[in-house]
Order: sequence, then structure tokens, then C-alpha cells
Amino acid sequence: MKFAMCQELFADLSWEEQCRKIAGFGYEGIEVAPFTLAPNINDVTAAQRGDLRRTAEATGLEIIGLHWLLAKTEGFHLTTDDESVRERTAEYLIALADCCADLGGELMVFGSPQQRGLQNGMSREDAMANAVGVIQAAMPTCEVRGVKICIEPLAPNETDFINTCAEGVELIERVGSPNVCLHQDVKAMLGGENVPVPQVIKDFARWTGHFHANDVNLQGPGMGDVSFEPIFEALKQSAYDGWVSVEVFDYSPGGDVIAERSIDYMRDVWSRV
Repeated sequence: MKFAMCQELFADLSWEEQCRKIAGFGYEGIEVAPFTLAPNINDVTAAQRGDLRRTAEATGLEIIGLHWLLAKTEGFHLTTDDESVRERTAEYLIALADCCADLGGELMVFGSPQQRGLQNGMSREDAMANAVGVIQAAMPTCEVRGVKICIEPLAPNETDFINTCAEGVELIERVGSPNVCLHQDVKAMLGGENVPVPQVIKDFARWTGHFHANDVNLQGPGMGDVSFEPIFEALKQSAYDGWVSVEVFDYSPGGDVIAERSIDYMRDVWSRV
């Protein structure tokens, strides 16, 4: 199992400090929130991208990809009926894919609940068709650059579009590209699915390309009530061989505590399943 850390937890540090710290705790990968690099990904120059990649590699880390793709941006939306906004969103996904590949990454997690919810009484079918169109427009670049867009189902308290893995797979299959896959997040599955998380993992294994580990208390794995033994057992049984990234939303214990406790717990659980 390969463990990575979502780096916004340490965004107040320099990039080199982030990499050294994350690598120091034993993580092999680093997952980047674009807003920590620049307000607009197009502002990150080719030279800067090269420096970011080389710095990470020098610490022994692989930049595995991006998440929070549209967070802290304006003017982008996945399902809106405004065609010009959808076109800009597709163009931005293309720019993100280019940056992701330049950094050495292969994954882009599409969560961004505020930029995908149904608007103005739009039907679910119209929203789905609009989302398919936006993602399809980005696929030629993704396919050439070797980047996958990972669709992340989120719980109903975060968005009203794509709440379950089944709905995520519907979108994936309608896009019809090998460069779009399913992303699974423990917190989201616990809040949005009607069956136990281990069963969800097994049922949707063939579509799953990435995985986020966290707890419903918004902290890291092993820092709340969620037991990861059955979750990691399901990943092992389904032959998942991708990354498991720690993504947290409550930073109050401190970045060092979260990073260290999370990887120690995950390593211990993985060794026992």
C-alpha cells in the first residue's frame, strides 16, 4: 500500500518544508491542492512547475496529483446551464491536467461541491448531461498527458450532485474514456452510501482509481471512531493497488500530530489485515 498526504495541511510552510516534513513522517506521495500554489493554475509557470517537481523528488516524494480542483476559484461550474461557464470550466480542467502532468502527477480528484450542485431548478438529467460534456471536453488533453479525472461522490450535506458511487459510475460510463475513474473517500461514503463502506469498496473496485482516508470527525484515520481494519481488508481483497491519501478538514490537533498518527495507524492496520 502506498500512502500519500494532502499537503494543504502544511500550506503555511514553504514547498520545500512541506515536502521534507511529509517525507519525514514516511509518506511516499504528496497530493496538491492547486489553490496553495496560486489563485489560478495558469499563474504557475513552467519553470515553477519544474522546481516543485524536483524539490519533491529530492525529498523522496512523488507528486501523485491534484485535488480540490476548483476550490477558491470563481467563474467555474460543472453542471450549470450557462454554456460559457461550462466552456471555461472545461478549459480550466485542461489547464489543471497540463499542470498535473508537468508536476509528475497522474490523478485529479474532482470534489469541489460548491462548483457542481444543481442550479435554478435544473433536473438531475440535465445536470448529468452538462457534467458529461465538460469532462469529455477535457479528455483529449488528459489522455495525451496521462492524467485521470477521479470523480468523487460526496455526501448530501455537501452537494446534491453525485452522492453515491453508483451515481459516480453513471457519469464515468457516460463520459466513456479510460481517463476518468472513481474516487472513494471514507468520510463521504459513510455519509452518502446506504451499505457498509467495505461492501461499497468491493462493489465498485473495478472503477476505483484513488482513495482518501479520513474520519467522520474530519481528522485523520485512527483519530476518531472509524475502524479501518474492515476498510483496508476490503481494499486488499479487491486488489486495490493505488494510493491512499490522508485528507483532513479539522487541523486543530496540528499538522505534525495528524500526519504522524495517521500513517502510524494505517501502517499498523495494513500490517494486520
